Amino acid sequence: MTLELKVEARKDSGRKLKTLREKGFIPAVVYGPGHKPASIQVSYNDFNKILEEAGESTLIKLKLGDQIKNVLIHDVGKDPISDKFIHVDFYQVRMDKIIKTHVGLVFEGEAPAVKNLDGVLIKNITELEIEALPKDLPHEIKVDISILDSFDKHIRIKDLVLPQGVKVLEEPEELVVSVIPPRTEEELKALEEKPAEVVVEPEEAGEKPEEEGEEAIEKPEEKTKEGSQSTADVRTPKK
Repeated sequence: MTLELKVEARKDSGRKLKTLREKGFIPAVVYGPGHKPASIQVSYNDFNKILEEAGESTLIKLKLGDQIKNVLIHDVGKDPISDKFIHVDFYQVRMDKIIKTHVGLVFEGEAPAVKNLDGVLIKNITELEIEALPKDLPHEIKVDISILDSFDKHIRIKDLVLPQGVKVLEEPEELVVSVIPPRTEEELKALEEKPAEVVVEPEEAGEKPEEEGEEAIEKPEEKTKEGSQSTADVRTPKK
């Protein structure tokens, strides 16, 4: 799955970025091993659509004039109040170089142990760390939970069906998803009778609350990344 996103070169910086955002653009930067960082801007609506389709593990072709740059979405900055995008980092990859990233799990189907036995579905993990060539990076990894027809059934990492060329960098025996029995009436009653915990506020305990400080939300306009290793790590923060 490869998507295309048209971007433009950017000259504005500093205080001028506020005006740029008001015009419907997001300031961004693209960088990677062996590539000079480039300041760019992208349509807010176009980027929002691409992010929904691609996530952070799907290869994107950035069209910058007559140039094509193969990139991943490396980091997305948001305004803490409006929650709107304010900056984007694109990581330019080499197509012949294996990279690491995280891919989300998508749970499909219906677990009979939930439907017929009133069990509770427990998702132990929701993403995996993988490595693959850029062309083989999956947008998501599907997990079929329809095989969970009893409380004894489990799905572990080793049971997942992976796309060709993808290697999981996690413990194969780690539990992905299972179904546990519903609580008994005795257990529910015990929970209801459990006394509530008393929470002591800092002022009551004689402690002075920490003062909140202002955090800068503006990202540096340019970045550089070391690309000397045989495997590039382009992990992105969890959402």
